[in-house]
Amino acid sequence: MTIVAHSLPPVVLFLAILPFIYYVLAIFSAFRFFHRTLGRTIGPDFTPPVSNLKPVRGLDPDAYENFASFCRQDYPNYEIVFCVGTADDPVLPVIEKLRSDFPERRIRVLFGSGRAATNDKVAKLARLASEAEYEHLVISDSDVRVKPDYLRRIVSPLANPNVGAVTCLYVSTGEQNFVENLQSIGMISDFYPGLLVARQLDGVKFALGPTIATTRSRLAEFGGYQTIENRPADDLLVGRLIAEQGHEIELSSYTIETVADYQSLRDLVHKRLRWLVVMRHMRPWGHLGLLFTQGLSWSVLAVLLTPSWLVAIAYLGTYLILRLTLTGIVGIWGLEQAGLSKRLLLVPVWDAVAFTMWVASFARKTVRWRGGDYYIRDGMLVPATSASSGD
Repeated sequence: MTIVAHSLPPVVLFLAILPFIYYVLAIFSAFRFFHRTLGRTIGPDFTPPVSNLKPVRGLDPDAYENFASFCRQDYPNYEIVFCVGTADDPVLPVIEKLRSDFPERRIRVLFGSGRAATNDKVAKLARLASEAEYEHLVISDSDVRVKPDYLRRIVSPLANPNVGAVTCLYVSTGEQNFVENLQSIGMISDFYPGLLVARQLDGVKFALGPTIATTRSRLAEFGGYQTIENRPADDLLVGRLIAEQGHEIELSSYTIETVADYQSLRDLVHKRLRWLVVMRHMRPWGHLGLLFTQGLSWSVLAVLLTPSWLVAIAYLGTYLILRLTLTGIVGIWGLEQAGLSKRLLLVPVWDAVAFTMWVASFARKTVRWRGGDYYIRDGMLVPATSASSGD
């Protein structure tokens, strides 16, 4: 026991360096990504007719402005197709106002998915894709707001026949409370660096739900949305399945906005835990490997086991320098987020919260999705209420 106790601090000091190596890799990956893409022109004048597909349920904050931004596109020929659950959905008056305010736009509404599926959003997408008028599809969430050049920038890479889908980064707008600011910092300092490291090491084999541009042909190659309508993480799956058909997934540095809507820390925890539990099931080793991206926790442990000013300065100082540098490169330089420098001190707060949720994800058996609880069994969503008592 004495030998183990004496050997523990050196082992911890070594392991505590591993997150720093990850941060350096993330800084390099972010620099390469944004250096390559910032200032890039739109590219070829590739403007095929496009069907914008929007599965919606209920009324998001600023819904009218979000939808209206899609009606103000500098693009020659496109339609916007909504799919809502029922004829009494509160979003319908907003869509009717869109039709009145933008009579020059083709706006259609479909009611119901016509399918019995656990993931209602994906079931709606299956119907939207099948009834879209055009081959080229742009899929976006209801809380997304875009600039007039959005369609040109997102569709343009599909001119390359090797590109099977395009996705892009997104930033929150209209943060009004501590939780919404914390979530934004988490995206910029944690989620995006992870994506950019994955891109650097293994290429892009994922898509991000707020925006995916692809074609009906590419979806049909893996069977379409109907094949994943009972599975979680549909955006990740679409990117992965298209990549498995031999196509490239283009991750654009072009950014769109999503309207912040976190009323409490509970909302944030539920969403983050859902993502972590899904990743635990879909990529168990990757989920476990997140342990070695937790620089704050390892640094604190190193200081506790080897209490000295030298160790504290070496580990906590290195942690802060690398984390703030990484967040600055991604958020301030790459995503051009004004005012982010005033929120950089939230990075350690996020890291502490994120580590706590990562630990909690190992004990979580269900995920919360649209007000219901689900198990993940063999990659499928299974309602907890229908699971046997022995599960």
